Amino acid sequence: MYSSQRFHKSSYSANESACVEVAEGSETLLRDTQHREAGHLSFPASEWATLLGAARREA
Repeated sequence: MYSSQRFHKSSYSANESACVEVAEGSETLLRDTQHREAGHLSFPASEWATLLGAARREA
């Protein structure tokens, strides 16, 4: 399991507890802040970058 220090929340999350956290590296990990013990989803870094790029274009 990855260390919690590798995970971070978006700066847009403020102090909300209903967020997701991400750990970026050769693969990107995504987990729920309220259920960290449930594990994480993993994606290739290239797919995560594509998702973020699409989200930024829509904003």
